[in-house]
Amino acid sequence: MTRIGFLLSAVLSLAIGHVRPAQAKTIRRTVDVLVIGGTTSGTSAAIAAARQGAATLIVEPTPMLGGMFSAQGVPAADGNHHLPSGLWNEFREALRAHYGGAEALATGWVSNTLFEPHVADSIFRAMAAAEPRLEVLHGYVLDKVYKRGNCVTGARFSRSGGDRLEVSARITVDATDLGDALPMSGTPYRIGMDARADTGEALAPAEANDIVQDLTFVAILKDYGKGSDKTIPRPEGYDPAEFAAACQTAAGQPIPAEAMLNYGRLPNGKYMLNWPVNGNDVYMNIVEVPYARRDAALRPAREKTLRFIYYIQHELGFSHLGIADDEFGTADGLAYLPYHREGRRLDGVIRLTLDDVADRYGRPSALYRTGISVGDYPVDHHHDCRPQIGKIPFPPVPSFSVPMGVMIPAGTDNLVVSDKAISVSNLINGSTRLQPVVLLTGQAAGTLAAIAAREGCTPREVPVRRLQAALLAQDAYIAPLYDVKPDDPDFAMLQRIAATGILRMTGEPFQWANRTWFYPERGISVGEFSRGLHDYAPQVEVSDDPAPLTASSAAAMLRKAGAAVAADGTEPLTRREAARMTDEALHPFDRDVDFEGNLIK
Repeated sequence: MTRIGFLLSAVLSLAIGHVRPAQAKTIRRTVDVLVIGGTTSGTSAAIAAARQGAATLIVEPTPMLGGMFSAQGVPAADGNHHLPSGLWNEFREALRAHYGGAEALATGWVSNTLFEPHVADSIFRAMAAAEPRLEVLHGYVLDKVYKRGNCVTGARFSRSGGDRLEVSARITVDATDLGDALPMSGTPYRIGMDARADTGEALAPAEANDIVQDLTFVAILKDYGKGSDKTIPRPEGYDPAEFAAACQTAAGQPIPAEAMLNYGRLPNGKYMLNWPVNGNDVYMNIVEVPYARRDAALRPAREKTLRFIYYIQHELGFSHLGIADDEFGTADGLAYLPYHREGRRLDGVIRLTLDDVADRYGRPSALYRTGISVGDYPVDHHHDCRPQIGKIPFPPVPSFSVPMGVMIPAGTDNLVVSDKAISVSNLINGSTRLQPVVLLTGQAAGTLAAIAAREGCTPREVPVRRLQAALLAQDAYIAPLYDVKPDDPDFAMLQRIAATGILRMTGEPFQWANRTWFYPERGISVGEFSRGLHDYAPQVEVSDDPAPLTASSAAAMLRKAGAAVAADGTEPLTRREAARMTDEALHPFDRDVDFEGNLIK
């Protein structure tokens, strides 16, 4: 069933509690922005906040930065190949520089961008180290969130040996993989599948439940050369029948073992073992298990991956592929943490649903106007380990924007939420959870936190356009335009106009990389321009005139909308020219919108 979390933080902290040795020490920090978790979004949030001038601290339990890309062993970027936005683009360019170009990263067929986890960690560490306002502390686990009334004021962490870390912060970002700060701060959240009546999504089940997506304990295999035997000891409970159908596609078509392994082939003779088809996915819901007990609870997932490795080595004949000895410092060589595809989901000031993405202009809320990050991946759910759920016939969707309100709790102040814990429905989580989207949402979360800390307000009080403008200044997308890149001289202007809706975007579901077009060099009709302007200025009459828009006809409508503009010209305008004319004459982006995208008068 659906759960709304009001769990007491004491319940979780008791599981971590222990007798503190006499020599244990307490470290104290006071910062503008505290980022809980060096995950994919936590790392980007901390870098973004520090670049905005905020004194920032990021606290991460593992030795690595980057979450899914590093500590969780999923160094294959899903989506956003054609959306080179913000810190995602900066990170990808660093990868290309390291490996010698984009082609050097196209080693496996699951992604255009594959790399080694330790390289991702090194890049993120270098980016963090370049920020004098950013401190990174590893090895600490969250065990308490501090509040004053409805305001989060900081957090307490502990590590083995009894040391504690006490942090006071103006703004706190929950960037944990499972939204661990939500129950500790008394912030409402959901787990599992939403009821159809709750979200209005036709594909949602009639009744809510607590089923989350399958998780995976990823391994990185390494080619030690023909003649090497890196076969691990036969795992307890091993049965080759468990993986007998692994060498096939999701549609059930047989494929060679090499093709199965090449799914996640990485540079330098390595392989990501994150295979969903009768491979090492496993179902377990450990979201509410306290951190100190998760290792034990997750043991079956680690054991399944070890059995799969043995199957590949012993049954398929790849004994020369062994667990990489230069990636993770765990006892079994697997990733530090599992690849969680889903955890807690915030009750935010708004909630993004599948329908909002599938039909951006036909919804009661104009959430596309409030975008702060972008994605282009289809809705992708892993439920093969629970076949009773059945296949969900997800509709095709265009590329999309993640709205600002998903990061902001409805009732808790001075807390910003990122990673997979943002306020989305269970269904659309299948698109918003992918690494580049999560990284970009983290960039927005850190930027929002820094603005709020600097201006002495709550994140809820930061205007939507204020955050969007700050992101555009970082070459980050707020609208998912496939055909307008950051090197376009009109990039920011076209992003601004797309986010107003005056010139609408055209969505296109397309294979595994959906698109949204602005078509800047196409013409535009008088009728189309009038419909967009009418939403902004109702005094502009809607017309069905199919005639090409000219400078003269555009100026006449812009004057009706309140702009002081004089322009002549009978030549048809392109959408780029119409956008530029609108931006210069009307400055429509300067008019703020609320979290649902409604224009504020």
